[in-house]
Amino acid sequence: MTTADSHLTADRGRRSPSIKIEASRPLPAVGGQPDGVISLRQLSVYYNDFRAVSGVDMSFSSKEITALIGPSGCGKSTVLRCLNRMNDLVPGARVEGRVAYHGADIYGAGVDVIEVRRRIGMVFQKANPFPKSLYDNIAYGPRVTGMKIESMDDLVERALRGAALWDEVKDKLKDNAFGLSGGQQQRLCIARAIATSPEVILMDEPCSALDPIATGKIEDLMTELASEFTIIIVTHNMQQAARVSQRTAFFTAAADDKGQRTGALVEYAPTEQIFGNPVDPRTEDYISGRFG
Repeated sequence: MTTADSHLTADRGRRSPSIKIEASRPLPAVGGQPDGVISLRQLSVYYNDFRAVSGVDMSFSSKEITALIGPSGCGKSTVLRCLNRMNDLVPGARVEGRVAYHGADIYGAGVDVIEVRRRIGMVFQKANPFPKSLYDNIAYGPRVTGMKIESMDDLVERALRGAALWDEVKDKLKDNAFGLSGGQQQRLCIARAIATSPEVILMDEPCSALDPIATGKIEDLMTELASEFTIIIVTHNMQQAARVSQRTAFFTAAADDKGQRTGALVEYAPTEQIFGNPVDPRTEDYISGRFG
């Protein structure tokens, strides 16, 4: 088994190791960006006959925050959901091109999708805690994936500390998660995501429903988590992208002769360049508010 194979097959002693995937192959760098934790090559996404995104090439580096920005309907959330095969749950969705995690194609034959989602966690736009206690919310992922845990109590505490929530809820672990505020619920969902020890955390507009104070706490948390995790965030908040990310990708959409709008990657560069000296005039127009 290759190193890449081991990333997408179940851990020995934790789940059956019988899943096999296609052998990985080297991927070239794109636009000077070295091959990263996750790499996309000519990624296109379709919903039935509608092409939502076309020809995306990019790589995400380890322990960095990457922001995906662009107007509504440009495909940035669609791309995000491809990174842990969340689009598999959408009827009629299909992916062309390649999405590689450490060089292994996550859409390859025999890939363990549950293991992909354990390695690449997801936090959604709206906080979605389970109708369970805080403790059971955190313990849910490790339990259903069969992780070998020496102490679930310790794991729950570590996850809540990692999400900067422990001090606020340590005496309420048996309470229903719905009793938390909106910002606390979102941090609980982040704790739930990191409880399964992922390497990558995907965040789809995680602050869009939060007030400025709660948003600030989530942004501070993202900055702290980036020392341990690779984070990829979709946001409509330009200031947020500028504050928290090291690299920014700008997407837009163009209409074809049938009037269908297809998303495409316009520019991907260090955040300082995107906001200070973008190469493509469409990026500058969007950043400056002239369109979008």
